Amino acid sequence: MATDPIIIQDDHAGYSLDKFVVPPHYEDSLESVLIPNGIIRDRIERIAMDIHQDYAGKPIHFLCVLKGAHQFFGDVEFFMKRLHRYNGGQSQPYSEDFIKASSYDGDQSKGDVKITGIDLAELKGEQVLIIEDIIDTGKTMDKLLKKIRTMDPASLKVASLLLKRTEKREVDLHADYAGFEIPDHFVVGYCLDYNQNFRDLDHICVINDKGKEKYKIY
Repeated sequence: MATDPIIIQDDHAGYSLDKFVVPPHYEDSLESVLIPNGIIRDRIERIAMDIHQDYAGKPIHFLCVLKGAHQFFGDVEFFMKRLHRYNGGQSQPYSEDFIKASSYDGDQSKGDVKITGIDLAELKGEQVLIIEDIIDTGKTMDKLLKKIRTMDPASLKVASLLLKRTEKREVDLHADYAGFEIPDHFVVGYCLDYNQNFRDLDHICVINDKGKEKYKIY
């Protein structure tokens, strides 16, 4: 089954920073908490359950897209292991690889995509599930999917924590498992970064202009 996202509307203002624990060095760089950590983890537990049910014991080959998706993947893995323990002995075998598919420079998505970390020929005949943090313009994921399809996998699906509603979307791309559909904000936290900062922030937050300038690479 597809896991449709929870839709966060454009007029959702988020939550005040003082309602949550935020590292002090980031407080002046954030506009709001868009998705609190507890809600993120509860949503991922549901995604893990859907994956477990859909594959029904067929081995999965996870491809985690670094660096941004490793927290998402870690929690998917945690909840799947818990399902193994409490699901009457029905386990879900899987293997994993970690790849890099870089497309961002600061807060702008570039046209080129560089993919490293795996010999894609290893995916022939595999049940491949890509784990991604966010789908924005769709170009990065589209290129990755096209390359993997040439390797003739048994199946190919995508799990993305976030889908961004944006006029910059150039590819009609849908995730098979999606956490949240969010407005066109540049978000950080939960391992999503801005120039390698904010990965240590537990919540998904909207960065403000001061934060973009503070952590800009000159």
